[in-house]
This record gives sequence, structure tokens and C-alpha cells, in this order.
Amino acid sequence: MYFDSLTALLNMDGHGAYVWGAYAISMFVIAVCIVQPLLRYRAELKRLAASRQPAHQLHPGDPDGLRERN
Repeated sequence: MYFDSLTALLNMDGHGAYVWGAYAISMFVIAVCIVQPLLRYRAELKRLAASRQPAHQLHPGDPDGLRERN
């Protein structure tokens, strides 16, 4: 193994903060790139489901017919 201990691995001869910081930023960006489209997809599915409701379930005073009755 290149490093003698876990401490040496984390420190990386004084460059550990930069290396691990770059890894953390990269993982954050990758996570955002995965999660954001999933959230948008769910929101779009909800919007489409709301727009496909039968007319008798919609609020009669709403000119767009998008609000649900309570």
C-alpha cells in the first residue's frame, strides 16, 4: 500500500484537504445531477395527474379548472 496508515492517507503529505475537498465537491455535484431530474420527474407526474382529473372533481369557480374541491 502507498500510505503507511489511515492518517497518512487522509493527510496526503499536506495535500489531503485539497484532494478530499475536491472529492467531496465532485460527489455533491454528481448527487445533484442524479436527484434533481428525479424530483422534476415526480413533479411533472403530479402535474400531469392533476390535469387529467375528471371535470366533476375540479373546482367550479376556477377558470382554469386546476384546483381540487375540498
